[in-house]
Amino acid sequence: MGLVKAKYKTGIYIGELIEVQEDQNRALFKVLAVVTHPKQGDLHNPKQVDVAYFHQRKALAYLEKAWVPYTTVKPFEEEEAPDYNVSLREAWRTAYESIAQDDSEWAKKSLHLLDDLRQDYSF
Repeated sequence: MGLVKAKYKTGIYIGELIEVQEDQNRALFKVLAVVTHPKQGDLHNPKQVDVAYFHQRKALAYLEKAWVPYTTVKPFEEEEAPDYNVSLREAWRTAYESIAQDDSEWAKKSLHLLDDLRQDYSF
């Protein structure tokens, strides 16, 4: 099948399919690049800060394997995936700049978590 894009929770990644279980609507996916950085906070209460736990969400790591919903798997049209570190930095920057436009408490908490992640990512 070649390279594909797949969604894992709120992040979107480029990678390779390892296994498909259509009857369970899932596919085992190996990460090669990041398209969209995962959103911070509670997935069930988006943009809310008064939740039981405000999650920090890291992007999946290079070559990490994850089960993704098979319905989210789409062909990736390029011959090669972008460099993982470059794609991670760009996805993080896009997420950060988008949230920086927001003056809400959710945005402030999210920016703080993204700043911490930048240290973890070492850029």
